[in-house]
Amino acid sequence: MPAYQRILLKLSGEALMGDDAFGINRATIVRIVDEIAEVTRLGVQVAIVIGGGNIFRGVAGGSVGMDRATADYMGMLATVMNSLALADTMNKAGLVARVMSAIGIEQVVEPYVRPKALQYLEEGKVVVFAAGTGNPFFTTDTAAALRGAEIGAEMVLKATKVDGVYTADPNKDPSATRYTTISFDEAMVKNLQVMDATAFALCRDQKLPVKVFSIFKPGALRNVVMGADEGTLVHV
Repeated sequence: MPAYQRILLKLSGEALMGDDAFGINRATIVRIVDEIAEVTRLGVQVAIVIGGGNIFRGVAGGSVGMDRATADYMGMLATVMNSLALADTMNKAGLVARVMSAIGIEQVVEPYVRPKALQYLEEGKVVVFAAGTGNPFFTTDTAAALRGAEIGAEMVLKATKVDGVYTADPNKDPSATRYTTISFDEAMVKNLQVMDATAFALCRDQKLPVKVFSIFKPGALRNVVMGADEGTLVHV
């Protein structure tokens, strides 16, 4: 039996790039969807928040000096594109996915409505929350914490390029060791930068644990939902 029945998976836009400079790598998104499909077959309810860095990176050169709020709205639109691509790939793989946006673009995706999102999850659909919180100055990490709390997720799963939180950057320090578990307070004192400060504080206040793991490790997502020793658990 899975250790968790309802999770919020936070994906960075960069996770979809594969080896490409920006954009979406087809093989990579298909592999990620296969991982998601595997855990849904276990009966786990899955909601997803995805960033937009892979798409926004392609225009970032022209955004130098841009008003921060304008740049953030552009980033929100990038998350909508990623969400549509992810949902389309999931639907083609036999899953049923719904995209819900925090900003109003009804001709493209439906608006985020909490009761409707909960209904979709209970029906076994995968819900993809797009456009962050709908507000500038807030990251998709904060959106993941917020939506995770709103839908009653048992855990926020932050999918990264590394397989957990380390005492130092493992790419620079070979002696760095991975934390199996660590408290929110200890992570903040050590400035480990698991998530941005707003998201981190929200998860701590809502007693919503965060699991940091590598989305690039085959089977890691399944291991996490089954309660195996995978990644790093950040808890109260």
